[in-house]
Amino acid sequence: MAGPTTAERGARQQESSGPPSTRRFRPPRLRTIIIIAVALVVLAGGAGWLLYGSNWTRVEGVSVSGTRVLTPAQVREAADVPVGEPLVSVDTGAVEERLRRKLPRIGEVSVERSWPHGISLEVTERTPVLLVQKGGKFVEVDDEGVRFATVSKAPKGVPTLELEPAPSGSAAASLRRFDEARLVREAVRVAGRLPAAVARDTRLVKVRSYDDISLELTGGRTVAWGSGEQGVRKARTLTALMKATPKAGHFDVSVPTAPASSES
Repeated sequence: MAGPTTAERGARQQESSGPPSTRRFRPPRLRTIIIIAVALVVLAGGAGWLLYGSNWTRVEGVSVSGTRVLTPAQVREAADVPVGEPLVSVDTGAVEERLRRKLPRIGEVSVERSWPHGISLEVTERTPVLLVQKGGKFVEVDDEGVRFATVSKAPKGVPTLELEPAPSGSAAASLRRFDEARLVREAVRVAGRLPAAVARDTRLVKVRSYDDISLELTGGRTVAWGSGEQGVRKARTLTALMKATPKAGHFDVSVPTAPASSES
């Protein structure tokens, strides 16, 4: 008698073995969840203690960089960083605001936490481009027209600004149209466009009106600059004119397309 066929044997084996087993997702046990939760709480508490309660992360020192005229001690005093307090609780924005308010000479400042127990202050001081004489002292003016400091001695290489408006005519009308602050900004704009060699020799920037600004250089030389407009072009023209007529005593670049020079 013939045995079962191959197909029949396969069917019997499938019936006996039943459906293939599948893996079921088993949620973590309650005990595991509790352990994880407790661990997280402990870690959070430890981190909080480390940042706020530990002596390891308290402010112990304040470093200062970038000063030129100011001293690090002046910066630290103005910053008034709370030494001994937790480093994480220091309000860096408030420190920055105090520095700007108390020390106008500071143009830019960066306040950073230096872990584990320091505060770093990096300052950039304003650079004077003009001086306004006031009595026996000098007010320093930066390239934005900000009057930021009064000094008793004029810094070397910084020209003095002289506002000398004409009493009548077009200059007087210009003064009525543009107030003193605007004229100072125009003078600053002119000073910022001067060629390096000319800037070193400039002793006085004289403003009679918005479009009547002149320079007095070393050696009795003078420059008629005009307004602060087309400053870059005027600078190039002045450089070329000085090279072409090195013995001239007066240069006029108020109209850069038609420059002129003369002996006096």
